[in-house]
Amino acid sequence: MEYIYAALLLDAVGKEVTEDSIKSVVKAAGKEPDEAMAKSVVSALKGVNIKDVIKNAQAVQATAQAAAPQAAKQEEKKSEAEEKKSEEAAASGLASLFG
Repeated sequence: MEYIYAALLLDAVGKEVTEDSIKSVVKAAGKEPDEAMAKSVVSALKGVNIKDVIKNAQAVQATAQAAAPQAAKQEEKKSEAEEKKSEEAAASGLASLFG
């Protein structure tokens, strides 16, 4: 995870995300850098605009948060209807006992 954080930090300050720069950030944080991990992160981020990805992720999160109250209301209505049906079924079952 620290390699992703290093890439985010480098991008935030306007530095190029390279293997060497990621390893430098990881080392500065007090951890021994793993060359394979740095290489993997750089290759995964090749051609990716990190700022756009973050911006899109925030937009998706905002949309999900806006939709959550509606979904909760629909679920609440379903559970109320199911509860009412089960109460009616229980009442009819008791009525048949006392006949």
